[in-house]
Amino acid sequence: MAVKLRLQRHGRKGHAFYYIVATDSRNRRDGKFIEKIGTYNPNTDPSSVEINFESALYWIQNGAQPTDTVRSLLSKEGVLLKNHLIKGLKKGALTEEQVEEKFNKWLEEKANRIKQKKEQLKAKKEKDRQDRIDAERAYSNQRLEKRNAVNASETAEEASSAS
Repeated sequence: MAVKLRLQRHGRKGHAFYYIVATDSRNRRDGKFIEKIGTYNPNTDPSSVEINFESALYWIQNGAQPTDTVRSLLSKEGVLLKNHLIKGLKKGALTEEQVEEKFNKWLEEKANRIKQKKEQLKAKKEKDRQDRIDAERAYSNQRLEKRNAVNASETAEEASSAS
């Protein structure tokens, strides 16, 4: 039986939500599966991925073939890196301490990248909000000036016609 790690689509039309599952490659996309490994929600910014790390690592080590999208998600979560480091450990190229050190360093860098991305999104959102407020104020001031100019001309006409 050829096991694949792939996405199983859920959610309503236009708002997809996916389960990451281990399944027989002959099963339908949304058909039965062996194990649910995690979830992927592309609707959030940044997209949210929750993976059972040990389960995903188990399936990768036992020969399950991920689809392109799942491979990308597993790579971003560090499952493929951990598998690579474990292979190096088995070959004798690394020690357990080196494996843990490299993996923990990678996790810290990833956390920093995510934090920076969220800060950038927050700053951009605040800047866009301030730009909208400034544009609205400028438009309001322009309308007020036009109204004052019209009122001033009407007042001048009334004054000249009264004399």
